[in-house]
This record gives sequence, C-alpha cells and structure tokens, in this order.
Amino acid sequence: MEINEILIKAAQFFLSLSLLIVLHELGHFIPAKIFKTRVEKFYLFFDPYFSLFKKKIGGTEYGIGWLPLGGYVKIAGMIDESMDKEQMSKPAEPWEFRSKPAWQRLIIMIGGVVVNLILAIVIYAGMAYAWGDQYVPTASVNKYGIAVDSVGEQLGLLSGDKILKIGGNEVEKFNQVPIEIILSDNIDVERNGQHKHIVIEASAKEIAIKSPGFISLRIPYLIGDFSADSEALKSGLKKGDKVVSLNGKEMLYFNEYIKSIPQHKGDSIKLGVLRGAENLEFDVFVPEAGKIGVALDADMEKYFDVKTMKYGLLESIPVGAIKAKDMLTSYIKQFKLILNPDTGAYKSVGGFLSIGKQFSPTWDWHRFWGFTAFLSIMLAFLNILPIPALDGGHVVFVLWEMISGRKPSEKVLEYAQIAGFVILMSLVVLANGNDILKLFLD
Repeated sequence: MEINEILIKAAQFFLSLSLLIVLHELGHFIPAKIFKTRVEKFYLFFDPYFSLFKKKIGGTEYGIGWLPLGGYVKIAGMIDESMDKEQMSKPAEPWEFRSKPAWQRLIIMIGGVVVNLILAIVIYAGMAYAWGDQYVPTASVNKYGIAVDSVGEQLGLLSGDKILKIGGNEVEKFNQVPIEIILSDNIDVERNGQHKHIVIEASAKEIAIKSPGFISLRIPYLIGDFSADSEALKSGLKKGDKVVSLNGKEMLYFNEYIKSIPQHKGDSIKLGVLRGAENLEFDVFVPEAGKIGVALDADMEKYFDVKTMKYGLLESIPVGAIKAKDMLTSYIKQFKLILNPDTGAYKSVGGFLSIGKQFSPTWDWHRFWGFTAFLSIMLAFLNILPIPALDGGHVVFVLWEMISGRKPSEKVLEYAQIAGFVILMSLVVLANGNDILKLFLD
C-alpha cells in the first residue's frame, strides 16, 4: 500500500474516531450541565502526564490528549477512570454527581449511548436521502445461482445453489447473505431442482469468518475490457463477447474460468464465444501468471434485476432508523459469535489497525459515513455492557439503587472500577494483539 493511501485511511480513521468520541461525551456533558452537575474536564483522547491542547472555560477544562484510545468527561463527585479518591473522601457538594437523584444520574450515564444511536440513525437517514439504496435481490441472484470457493464448499454449499432461506428467514439483499450465513446455524438451498437443508458447523464458521469472499455472484462471462498485454485480445476476442466453453467443454459462468484457466498456464486453450448470433472459437495462450488479460463486464443490471431505491427527506428518517436497528441486531449476533469459543471468532477480533483498514484508500464519503455509523452502533452497544468502568457498569449500580433503595458504598464502586479497568485493558490487548499477529502471519 502506498504512503498516500495509508495517510488517507489514517485521516478518515481519526476524523471518524474524533467525531464519535466528541458526540458520545457530549451525551454525558449536556445532561450533566442541565442537572447543574459540575464537569471538570472534557477531553478528546486521553491525556496521561500531559495534553496537546487545553483551555479552561466556565469551570470546565477542554482539551485534546495525546493517547487516541478514546475520550472522557470528568464529572465531579463520580468514581471514574481518574480514581480521584481525594475528592470522594470529602463531604458531598450539591453540584456533584453523587448528590444528584438516581434518575438524573441514570440519564447522565446513558446519554452517550443514546447520542451514538441517534447519530447512527441520522447518518443512515442522510445516506438514504443523498444516495438512496441500490442492491441485487437474492431472488434475482437465484436466476444463475451462487458461486462459492473451497471455503463455501466446507460450509456445505456448491456453485449453482440457489439461496432460499438462512436460519429460517429469507434474505432480501444478496450483500447481506455472507454475514447472515456466518451468524446462522442452517441454510436452505435449491440444488439441481431439489430442496436441501444444510447445517453449518461451528468449525466451518471459523474458516468462513477469515474468508468473507466464500460466496459471490455467479455471472455469465461477458467480456468488458482487456489489459494492455491481453493474450485474449491478441487472439481476436472483442468486448461484448460471451465466453461459453473451454476446450470444447461448456462453461457458462465467470467463476468457472477463474478456477480453470490457471490450470493451463504455459499452454494454449480454445475458448468458445457467442458474438451476436455467431458461435466462434479462438486459440488463446495462457501465460505463466495464469491470466489471459480479460475483465468481466461488471454492469450488474445486464445480469440481474438491480433494485434502486430513492427517498425523500421525510422518507429517509424511518429508513435510517430501520437500518440502525438492523445493524445493531446484526452486531449483537456477531458479539454472541465471538463469545462462542467453538467458532474461533475471537481470533478475528481486531483493534485500531483493523478498524483503520476498513476505510477506503481513496476519500470515499459514502463508505466513510457508512462505516462511521456502524462504529457508532458498535460504540453504543459496547458501552452499555454491564462492565464496571463502562457506562453500562455505572447504569447497573444506579438501577440497583433505584430498585433496592440502597446506594452501593463508594468502596464497592472503587473496586468495581478497578476490576472493570482490568477487563477493558485485557480486551484492548486481545484486539490489538490480534492485529499485531496478523501483521506477521499474513
């Protein structure tokens, strides 16, 4: 990867991360201010020992730290990652978090998660309004059936299968099929005119998680273009030709040629093509690279009934809400998969490097906003988990107080905070450790 591509990915990563952190912390900051709770610090990134920038305004220090692992607001009278025991040892002041009614503390604590969910809805709604939605329906893909590689075959699928249901449900959009297969336990397909029910083994899922391209569209081999040194072009093939056979054997789909042509490197092959109403045959030499320099015509509308949805401003709002709900549901399923050691999904958990790689090497606003919305949902879900040191951990203690009428002791909160910090650091080490291993193993 070139240095400019790395810089573009890094810029998108830090812009997305900064936006998510600032808005999440505003979700805590605003209700704290509304309930007249003192906020001592508001920081983008962490600032152990020193900060890159800081300025005090109205009793709150605003700043940018040097450690990009997140951000925080330091609310007076609250046991948080700062572990400020000196402040907590003094009598509670009316402007402190611990002096506020439980319902106010609950709103302050869930504010960040609520903002993250709202942000995802707003982004998805904006994307629907600006770009609409274009996808290939699974029902249309079944016109030719699917294409699978060796990993797909280990799942029990074969090229030509037609997807009927995954986990007992129909999947409208084909681009959602791979993740739905990984998250489900069974697939129903039509194979050679007969219904077949396939049970997915956990061991096969582990392999599929690492190879998301195990299933793809099965497309006729319609020539779209040639490389500059294309052997196929030299042999007389033209754009628009439809390749239908190899060495006299009928082959109708592009994926078959991808697998078969490299087996003949160093030799010549005979390609049968349809050119209009003519049936023609050409001798084509296959170089040692195993490629003949032909690009598939990638205009999906020539093969499938591609659906394009356009939305007005008001129409886009429920679309954004539904997309956010679907993404949250999908992420929860993925999280459950990670917790199941039989799937090996925990090995694919990535840290900041993995996240950064998901951004486009060119500045692509559509991809940027889509991935930022997903990260916002992920941040909301992870933060609401009942782990001390996360928002969800604080929420559990406040709810306990509201239900039981007894406030947990500050010692309990302190020990819980320490335990939660250890858990979080362990997860950070696991995720970023996986990234480092991948650098050496890939």
